[in-house]
Amino acid sequence: MVGFKPTDVPPTAAVKFVGAGTAACIADLFTFPLDTAKVRLQIQGETKSHCNVKAVQYKGVFGTIATMVKTEGPRSLYNGLVAGLQRQMSFASVRIGLYDSVKQFYTKGSEHAGIGCRLLAGCTTGAMAVAVAQPTDVVKVRFQAQANTCSSSRRYKGTMDAYKTIAKQEGVRGLWKGTAPNITRNAIVNCTELVTYDLIKEMLLKSNIMTDNLPCHFTSAFGAGFCTTVIASPVDVVKTRYMNSAPGQYNSALNCALTMLRKEGPLAFYKGFMPSFLRLGSWNIVMFVTYEQLKRAMMTARMSWEAPSEHAELV
Repeated sequence: MVGFKPTDVPPTAAVKFVGAGTAACIADLFTFPLDTAKVRLQIQGETKSHCNVKAVQYKGVFGTIATMVKTEGPRSLYNGLVAGLQRQMSFASVRIGLYDSVKQFYTKGSEHAGIGCRLLAGCTTGAMAVAVAQPTDVVKVRFQAQANTCSSSRRYKGTMDAYKTIAKQEGVRGLWKGTAPNITRNAIVNCTELVTYDLIKEMLLKSNIMTDNLPCHFTSAFGAGFCTTVIASPVDVVKTRYMNSAPGQYNSALNCALTMLRKEGPLAFYKGFMPSFLRLGSWNIVMFVTYEQLKRAMMTARMSWEAPSEHAELV
């Protein structure tokens, strides 16, 4: 078997919490350029240049990445990375790390969880995560959306400056802008992502198609990423547009969605679909594979650390 073997003792809630946040940060480091390309494609059509430079037009995932590198430099692909890592450490720890614990709470400790309980657990941890990490998401999207072609048009100088500026100009509520569409989006993402991964992995193991190792985790994560992208893309586009909008541009997330539909048509809700899939698919693979290995590594280390202590007590 490649990687760490499953431990006899199941991972604790603390191990899952820390492991999920760490795995999500590692996944973000690998896939952040795809996420930035997705954001640029999603807001294309609504943004206006703030300096005397013709607005850059992006075409496709890799075309967007190539254009950004050419016009803004390679560092632009990682605009908002600090806020992104802050987001994942607080966000993924809750929505992924606490999923099993919340699922067990709804099933009252039963090992057999129905789809309803899994969906409810996904919705709960997704909403909890947004409530905690929304400011980091707002800052991340703002950074990814701003182009580096004109220094005078940059909205923020750095991550901390972004938090301060948003709070000063838009009030503390500005840091929680787009919470409603983000809760909707993450309820959908969390349910689809975690429940699909859960079900695919369970099916593969029960039917003896695969054992509980890397190929099983890879397959389950890929399936979860594809299903999530198809279902969550429309809400994701609205969330990105609304969170990046200037004060007063849209009355609400619903107004943002209706404006998009009226001005750009229904296909606007699937803008950036390819980078969304590439990003979610690759992010899910890296995150879930890393998460499964981290849980096992941390539990192995914990058991190894506890074993000498128990031996010493017996002696």
